[in-house]
Amino acid sequence: MKTLTLIGIGPGGPEYLTLQAIEAMRRVDVFFMLEKEGRGKEELLEIRRRIMDRYLEPGRYRVVTASSPPRSTAEGYRQGVAAWHAEKRALFVEFFERELAEGQCGAFLIWGDPALYDQTVSLISAIDAAAPDRYALEVIPGITAVQALTAQHRIPLNRVGEAINITTGRQMAQCDPSGVNNAFVMLDGEETFQRFTGQNMDIYWGAYLGTDDELLIAGDLDAVLGELLQTRRRARERKGWIMDTYLLSRRLRDD
Repeated sequence: MKTLTLIGIGPGGPEYLTLQAIEAMRRVDVFFMLEKEGRGKEELLEIRRRIMDRYLEPGRYRVVTASSPPRSTAEGYRQGVAAWHAEKRALFVEFFERELAEGQCGAFLIWGDPALYDQTVSLISAIDAAAPDRYALEVIPGITAVQALTAQHRIPLNRVGEAINITTGRQMAQCDPSGVNNAFVMLDGEETFQRFTGQNMDIYWGAYLGTDDELLIAGDLDAVLGELLQTRRRARERKGWIMDTYLLSRRLRDD
């Protein structure tokens, strides 16, 4: 049997790895990595390599890299994602059969936590379910951007007696701004927070959390919007990619 391990590595800084994650990494024979298209992709792989260099003994593991299949934009969103996932599952099975010997362990290093807005766990679970006698799946949780952002801003995630919605920029683009009180937003490449000006909102924003390039902005959304847009766009232009997230909270009325 071959072991497949998904290891949450946090939002980017090596210090965010848990002891469980480090121990799991030390059992791995082969690390699988997918390259994304676009400028800056090498830096994303380099962050993972620095984590391995910090915690692992050289020569005790291999790294196998392949290009990530592009997501089709010709179909509807859900159809495009389904086709993309099918391509990735086929690529993963090829990885596991070609690169892993019986009894070996292969692993993916997952940003944040494998269960939060990362579909690798779903894809590998489907492969495992289709061949339960062939693979054994292990998932190691990680520190999420949710935890890292609130810690860096020194705030709680939610207020007493209130709910918190963890969602995406795509969903925030479709909702009624007046119905949002507390939302933690991920995967917002379109700067959807601009829809929420004039709504008595505070924003707590962060990019490249836990790394030397970390950026933080907080305050009244209306007041900091210009600074936020400028900072975000300059960072993306400089590095070729940006990994950011934010919390929106409606300010409580004094009465």
